[in-house]
Amino acid sequence: MLYVDPPAWPARGRLWSHLISDVSYDELHAFAEMLGVPRRGFDRDHYDVPAARVQVAVWLGARLVSSREIVGLLRGTGLRRPKHLVRRG
Repeated sequence: MLYVDPPAWPARGRLWSHLISDVSYDELHAFAEMLGVPRRGFDRDHYDVPAARVQVAVWLGARLVSSREIVGLLRGTGLRRPKHLVRRG
């Protein structure tokens, strides 16, 4: 299943949401591609999605949940990748 939180994160003059999968990164990448979100929007364990794409994501099947639920779902499925554990380079 795919999940998206309400747009609340300001950056580059827009508000952004987080898009996640509770199944796999492959499912997440495929959905983001279908949604028209570029791969550069992927950040460790989620995609950053501009507010203008959130309703389309919901229409395509993502479930709208709170930001707190996003983190809980990632942790519960083992797909959470905290910044301090991700290697750079």
